[in-house]
Amino acid sequence: MTDQGMPERRRPGRLGVGIVGAGRVGAVLGSALRATGHAVVGASGISEASRERIEMLLPGVPVLEVEEVVRRAELVLLAVPDDALPGLVSGLAEVGAWQGGQIVVHTSGRYGAGVLDPARALGAIPLAIHPAMTFSGTSLDLSRLEGTTFAVTGPAPVQPIGQALVVELGGEPVVVEEEARGLYHAALAHGANHLVVLVAQAAQALEAAGVEQPGRVLAPLLSAALDGATRSADAGGGAGPGAISALTGPVSRGDVGTVAEHLEVLRALAVTSAQESAPHVAATDVPASYRELSRGATSRALAAGRIDARQAQELLDVLEEGQ
Repeated sequence: MTDQGMPERRRPGRLGVGIVGAGRVGAVLGSALRATGHAVVGASGISEASRERIEMLLPGVPVLEVEEVVRRAELVLLAVPDDALPGLVSGLAEVGAWQGGQIVVHTSGRYGAGVLDPARALGAIPLAIHPAMTFSGTSLDLSRLEGTTFAVTGPAPVQPIGQALVVELGGEPVVVEEEARGLYHAALAHGANHLVVLVAQAAQALEAAGVEQPGRVLAPLLSAALDGATRSADAGGGAGPGAISALTGPVSRGDVGTVAEHLEVLRALAVTSAQESAPHVAATDVPASYRELSRGATSRALAAGRIDARQAQELLDVLEEGQ
């Protein structure tokens, strides 16, 4: 409906979409669906930030209670935190909110379509569609959807519906089986979330080395490394020798002395940081991260033939001694 209370007009074949959870993901996807001709008939938002996103990205869409959003919608988009999803779906089933033939889509990476079984039991069509992208919750995200991979999980007969929705959003659908959903999500979280931590640690070390703008130093280096690594991952099947071909630095050369020096200066940074900084900004986690990732790099460099067994053992010995 519009802000005047009149039903929002849509082209034939378009759906009435309800957004449950107008967070960073829900509001953006709702806006993207609206741009393709679907009508957003209602959105729920508890926090002030959610209501502001609705106003900014979904102007004219009424802010409603969750049950009313579900009642009005032909396609319900559930974009709520992972831990809240099972209780929300079952709670709506208990009050008979789900409708036969209604498409119910959640955006959680953790869950497949099984979490929607209470809705499916009442005749709804269950789909899990997860975009492999981080969201800012602003209009900038809309252009980033183009070419983004979405994991689609659902019963085989309805997977084409999920794939079609992804294509409408400008994304690339990839079917992920129900039992593989947890591993899929762990892989994304490990890569994206821990990359952020890694960059923060590197930036902190650069600042301690006297570099005033560590982001400027890291941006071209890490962009090139990330581009090379992702291209190599595709070429090498993810785990093959090709997947590590982009690796550079002392581990890939078997340069034990350099790794030992790195550990020494990073331990010193951790000690100094702990003495001079507040606990939440201390660099005490940096040496442990360096050791653990260097162990992983050593095993993969050995498997790819970049270093030999003797070099690998020497590296592992130094990394063990650094604990």
